[in-house]
This record gives sequence, C-alpha cells and structure tokens, in this order.
Amino acid sequence: MACANFSFTLLVLCSCFATSFLVCHGFPVHHKNPLHHRHQPLFASHNYRDALTKSILFFEGQRSGKLPSSQRMTWRRDSGLTDGSTMHVDLVGGYYDAGDNVKFGFPMAFTTTMLSWSVLEFGGLMKGELQNARGAIRWATDYLLKATAHTDTIYVQVGDANKDHACWERPEDMDTPRSVFKVDKNSPGSDVAAETAAALAAASLVFRRCDPTYAKLLLRRAIRVFQFADKYRGSYSYGLKKFVCPFYCSYSGYEDELLWGAAWLHKATKNPTYLNYIQVNGQTLGAAQFDNTFGWDNKHVGARILLSKAFLVQKLQSLHDYKGHADNFICSLIPGAPYSSAQYTPGQVPAVLISISSNVVLSS
Repeated sequence: MACANFSFTLLVLCSCFATSFLVCHGFPVHHKNPLHHRHQPLFASHNYRDALTKSILFFEGQRSGKLPSSQRMTWRRDSGLTDGSTMHVDLVGGYYDAGDNVKFGFPMAFTTTMLSWSVLEFGGLMKGELQNARGAIRWATDYLLKATAHTDTIYVQVGDANKDHACWERPEDMDTPRSVFKVDKNSPGSDVAAETAAALAAASLVFRRCDPTYAKLLLRRAIRVFQFADKYRGSYSYGLKKFVCPFYCSYSGYEDELLWGAAWLHKATKNPTYLNYIQVNGQTLGAAQFDNTFGWDNKHVGARILLSKAFLVQKLQSLHDYKGHADNFICSLIPGAPYSSAQYTPGQVPAVLISISSNVVLSS
C-alpha cells in the first residue's frame, strides 16, 4: 500500500523537472555517468500506463461507505455505514488508511490534494483514466465536505487506531470502536484544517469545467476552512496526541500547511488576498527552510513548486524566491546534477521519489 499515490506524486514532481533541467544541467554531462551507456530507451521495460491504472484502481479498494454500482472491485462491500453516529454527524464515506479500518483525515486530505494536482497537470494525458481519477477525488471531497459541515469544526478521524491495529479484519466485518475525533476553536488543528482547505481548493479546479456547481461548493468550503485554520492556530497533534500519534503526528508543525493552503487558494481564487498573505507570512511560515522531503507531513517543497509556477506563468515577481528554493530541491533529484543526492531503481525512477510517495496517504 506504500505506493498508493506514487504515480501521481511522480507525475507532479516530474513536471517541475523541465523548468529546472537547464538550471541543474547548464554544463556538459560527464561521459563516465553510467546513465549514458544504456543501449535501450529509458522506461522501456516498465509499463507506467498500467501502473497509473492500478494506482487509481487502488483507491476503489480503500473506499468506505455505501459503494456505487460502478464499483470495479466487486469483492468489496458496503462498510462503515454508521460512521459519525456517535457524535450525531454523518461521516459515512471517505477512504480507509493502508490495511486498516481507520479514516485519518490529515493524510486523506493530502492525497486528495495530490490527486487533484496530478489531474490538473496531466489530466489531458490520462485519457480513459481521467474519469476514474475524478471519481477518486470526488469520493474524498464528498467526505471532506461532511467532515467540515459545521463551522469552526473539522472531524479529523474515525476509528481508534490503537484498537484497530490490534485486530486485523475486513471493514465489512469490523467490530472495533468507530470513535470520532475532531478539532475546533478550543482544540485547534491548523495543520489538518489547512491541508483540508488545500484539498478542497485543488479539487475545485478539477471540477471547475465539468461540474461548476460542485466546484463552487468546494471552493466556498475551502475558503471557510482556511479561515478557521489561520484564526485558531495550533497543531492537532497536541490536543489529539494519544489518538493520532504516532500514526499521523504533525511532526513538521502547522506552518507548512498554512503556506500550502494559501498557495492553493491563491491558485483557485486568483484573489490578491492570498498572495498578500503569502508575501506577509511566508518567512514566518518557513518559506526559506531547506527541507528535502515532501509528503503528508511536510508541504514546504510542494508549496514552493506551486508558487514557482505562479511566478513563471503569471509573472508574479514577488514569488521569485520560491523558484530558487524549488530549483534547489529539484536539482537534488535530477541525475548528474552537481548536488544530486538521488539513487535510482532499475527503471531509472529516482528512488527518492518512491520514498516521497511512501509518505502519501494510505501508506503503511
């Protein structure tokens, strides 16, 4: 399950390689580089189209709730149909995490953001898988809308992870507690809230043309959820530590999610309010930190890459520094670059990208 979202993370990060390639390779490549002694095309023996198909299909196997007639994994059945009832809310749906029956909102929201980003960048190349990818996103956003239905409250987890991990069983047969955990203004969770806002904002762009009414709903909710994240600051790991740790603790803090969420809202709304927010708060939110990881916990790299595109495409000079930081990260991945720290699999896929994607939701 570790590579559930590998194809999508790989696609998004590879899209940044083109703009950074000349920056990293403004020099002749040394002929002793073993990568240049191959006598067959790269990726020749690896079927990445099939990998993409299976990556999307995987999410259908992780579905919770009332399954649709279009469900392709027919051996799965309805489950978790009373989720949320203990708190008198409807939390049916969403995705189970890894091989467990817990629904962790923090990494689920990140996966939704990455799925959406992948569709935005590469939807035109997905062909027959585009509709399935949209379906995977909508299954998550329908749940996130339920989880954020109440103002200044987000239901961030269903299931007691400790008790769930002690009993490995099919979700159709589970008899472990379906406990519900939330963040609110008294017990804030800026990290999970801002990530949820990012997911809703990114998904609104996916549905902007094919379902504009739904897209507007997602964007309105994203704006409201981000306001909550920013106004009531704190890490959800503090108030819910014994329930979310060590599973999905927010080790990097909540600042990266606030920057990431603001970046997605800027992209989705074009409202100068978010650009101003980034300009004013960027440094305090860790914009200049030299992170070399990107996953469900730390979003600084993703925010820099997203804002770099705004600098390049929209000519927003105030975002120039983000491109420099993004270039440094991408250069650490590209083979043959002076400061490359990546190792490679036989298919020439940077192993570092695999480690990045292993931190995505539904990982184990």
